[in-house]
Amino acid sequence: MSTKEQLVNFFKNEFPQVNFTIEHAGEKSATIRKKICHEHLRPGGTVSGPVMMEVADTALYVAILAEIGLVALTVTTNLNINFLRKPSAEKDIIADCRLIKVGKSLVIGEVSIFSEGDPEPVAHATGTYAIPPVRSSESK
Repeated sequence: MSTKEQLVNFFKNEFPQVNFTIEHAGEKSATIRKKICHEHLRPGGTVSGPVMMEVADTALYVAILAEIGLVALTVTTNLNINFLRKPSAEKDIIADCRLIKVGKSLVIGEVSIFSEGDPEPVAHATGTYAIPPVRSSESK
């Protein structure tokens, strides 16, 4: 398992290009926040689909690494998203992830995405991640 502080340091070192805040991580769940800026918007004044997919994928990754430890090569194998409502262009996006199944080689989770302060989700995603096999030298 990884602590929130370990995860923050991991992302700072391994993925310095990402821009999100971990609000919670642990107990087979995670909550992250992404500040929405002009570059995240699409015509019509709403958050773009790719940004919401990024947030869903990242929330899954955070929840998984909090659960299994810092296994950097854990990768997305499937991500499905349903866009439910138009998110606010003026509010942060919050992603709440819950892991449904944590196996030895696959993890399945779901993510609800909200505009900050709105109780109704703007999107819902499910995803599967593959966990690489542990080599004998890694387990020592």
